[in-house]
Amino acid sequence: MISTHHTLPDADATEALGAALADALRPGDLVLLDGPLGAGKTTFVRGLARALGYDPADITSPTFALVNTLEGGRLTLVHADLYRLRGAADVESTGLGDVLLAREAVVLVEWPDRAAGWLPSGDWAVHLSHDTRSGRRAEVLRLS
Repeated sequence: MISTHHTLPDADATEALGAALADALRPGDLVLLDGPLGAGKTTFVRGLARALGYDPADITSPTFALVNTLEGGRLTLVHADLYRLRGAADVESTGLGDVLLAREAVVLVEWPDRAAGWLPSGDWAVHLSHDTRSGRRAEVLRLS
């Protein structure tokens, strides 16, 4: 496992970290994003998506749609937000399992703890947190 720690003073720095991770991603990678509300998960995804060739304006929190798929960039991107889900049965109804099995897209999952025991361990984990002195902190872990 490889771990890096980052101080993120603003949204631009959070997007830049997402863009940096995009360079390392391959089809089938699963990225697990966790942190409290407002920690920058969707901002991170916006930077990552921009680096893959998508319009960052197309990246919004998929809390109500649950899963958004973007095609036409360097890699197909699936962005899931499991915040509203209550367990494995809810996750199965999203169709996310089919996407994970196909291993063709990069899959980004916000709130992966909502699917504990259902989601595989992932290839990457990104932990975002608030920091009263610097804005945000991030830890990026390469898991596989």
